[in-house]
Amino acid sequence: MEAEEMIDPNTKKNWMPTSKHAVTVSYFYDSTRNVYRIISLDGSKAIINSTITPNMTFTKTSHKFGQWADSRANTVYGLGFSSEHHLAKFAEKFAEYKEAARMAKEKSLEKMELASSPSQESPADIHSPLTPPVTADLCRINGTGDDVTLSDVSPNSMLQSDLSPTTPTLAHSPATNKHWEAELAALKSNNAKLTAALLESTANVKQWKQQLAAYQDEAERLHKRVSELESQSSQTNVIKSQKTELNQTIEELECTLKAKEEEMVRLKEEVENAKQLQTQKDELTKKLEDTDLRNKELEEQLADLEQRLESSQVDQESLRKNLKTLLEILDGKIFELTELRDNLAKLIEDS
Repeated sequence: MEAEEMIDPNTKKNWMPTSKHAVTVSYFYDSTRNVYRIISLDGSKAIINSTITPNMTFTKTSHKFGQWADSRANTVYGLGFSSEHHLAKFAEKFAEYKEAARMAKEKSLEKMELASSPSQESPADIHSPLTPPVTADLCRINGTGDDVTLSDVSPNSMLQSDLSPTTPTLAHSPATNKHWEAELAALKSNNAKLTAALLESTANVKQWKQQLAAYQDEAERLHKRVSELESQSSQTNVIKSQKTELNQTIEELECTLKAKEEEMVRLKEEVENAKQLQTQKDELTKKLEDTDLRNKELEEQLADLEQRLESSQVDQESLRKNLKTLLEILDGKIFELTELRDNLAKLIEDS
């Protein structure tokens, strides 16, 4: 689109441009609320965030201009296009998503009626929220508005947050938030893996303790058996052979026990690492909260500065008008003095 305008909320007649240059206008499907939106950003500022409703109408007021009224935002939006073809394409998609919004609303009402009345249908008969398999044409505009390229965007693109057309955001805030969110997600993933490994290891430790108790009982029994065999002098050679085997078995059991103890030490270290990661996650969460708070404070300061700038511009305009009036009065006085001088000079010449 070449131009983007909004009706003046005060006069309800005149159009006010919302951007100084051509911007992108896109259709989006918000799956969290099951609604369709028209979104447009000027940098990081949302200048259009209009929810499409079944009773909306897109009107072509000229060959390259169209408008629609948003009762929720209490305003009328207007779009200027570089060609009549793009205007027709936008109007076609508007009607398509308007119909999809109507169907989504009807299905929501049907679900409410089914939920409020007894039903014999099984859970498998209840349909999921509307997700129509269609695509929206996205009009991307260059700096001059002379060239427009159409590309497809999935309507199932989920909006991460509601964009407010009156709330400015700082350019670096999303990058900072994404950085902390990525680190937090990585820590959560590592914490989940360590927790699962800890649970598995805990179950293994219990099993190993049971095996160790069985091994100890077996070793004690074998020791008793060795004592019994040693007491039988008539079977000395057999006893020595069995004693050797039993000693080997005992050594193997001791090696197994040592390995289990080392495994328990390693698991304790992993538990400590998991605690440290949890501490780091808490610190990052706190930093993220502080960053959000700082962003809110900066947004409030920016809004205050914009309000002051607007007031200053009004004062300057008033001062300019006053100076213009004074200049007009001064010009009149100078003209009168000039006439008076000419009259006096004429009287002097006559006398």
